[in-house]
Amino acid sequence: MSITAERKKELMAQFATVAGDTGSPEVQVAILTERIKNLTEHFKDHKKDNHSRRGLLALVSQRRSLLDYLKGKNEARYQTLIAKLELRR
Repeated sequence: MSITAERKKELMAQFATVAGDTGSPEVQVAILTERIKNLTEHFKDHKKDNHSRRGLLALVSQRRSLLDYLKGKNEARYQTLIAKLELRR
């Protein structure tokens, strides 16, 4: 259900604003999005796994908060990020 270290490094390299960037909102949102996608696939097979569903809702809430922060700080970076990740908002 969690992402591999290699996949995480790929996401950090793809969404980093500077070299070695691990904490920018773009990187954090990209990693959260990957985890959310993995959990969503998990629920297709395990419909009654309500404990993990609670974790999924927490991840979605955390991603929403980071996106709101980024939108308030820099609208252009926000628009670029949601276009790259193909998010609905």
